[in-house]
Amino acid sequence: MPVNLGEALALARGRIDNVDARILLREATGATAAQILAFPERGIAPEAARRFCDWLARRVAGEPVAHLLGGREFYGRPFRVVPATLIPRPETELLVELALDRLQSTQAPQILDLGTGSGAIAVSLALERPDAAVCAIDYSPEALEFAQHNALALGACVDFRLGSWYAPVSERRFDLIASNPPYIAENDPHLGQGDLRFEPLTALASGPDGLNDLRHIVAQAATHLLPGRWLLLEHGYDQAEAVRLMLETAGFRAVASWRDLAGIERVSGGHL
Repeated sequence: MPVNLGEALALARGRIDNVDARILLREATGATAAQILAFPERGIAPEAARRFCDWLARRVAGEPVAHLLGGREFYGRPFRVVPATLIPRPETELLVELALDRLQSTQAPQILDLGTGSGAIAVSLALERPDAAVCAIDYSPEALEFAQHNALALGACVDFRLGSWYAPVSERRFDLIASNPPYIAENDPHLGQGDLRFEPLTALASGPDGLNDLRHIVAQAATHLLPGRWLLLEHGYDQAEAVRLMLETAGFRAVASWRDLAGIERVSGGHL
């Protein structure tokens, strides 16, 4: 059992990522990132040491840091995360930024988030645009419960609805539809690796080529968008061309893809 910060980091070295080790040690002990680096001799209370060792063992087994700590920061805000929801990822912040940019000139926009999961996209948009009417849909009751928790904790006003894709809003039209749907091929070996092993398969995989849900969303989007309004979709690293073709075939204009901070075409979209 480590008795100080330096021993704790040494225990984790070579077993998990160094950044993960510092995050877990910070949360277990209450020490700041600077203190962990500058004062390795600083003592650790036995309870904190046990907590760190437990988290370390679980992280070595592959459990995501977000699940160990119960949360993940997204768009500068803390979101509660549970195994029933997809862990919010930094690249998805691009989807929020693009949505906000396209709504700049729209007063009191009507926004739809399909497959909301933890609610990260819907809640972020609602907080950045308090005048917006944001509706968020998910088919998982458990995911929706935690999305509602995140909205309440962060003070966001979001209309959460249970159902499959557009079904709960069959008669409504929106200024913008955003979605980060499942887009991994169902036989992709990555599903059995890393953090993905601990996330819900239904939030990750979508048919033989990973495009089933994207096809469904695009095919029905026109009946749920106001004239001239936008559809924005996150997708896999190698799917941008296929998604652009879907959008063009469905009659969308100004179809384009945008790159995330890693230079990957991560979001595609267009307007009617």
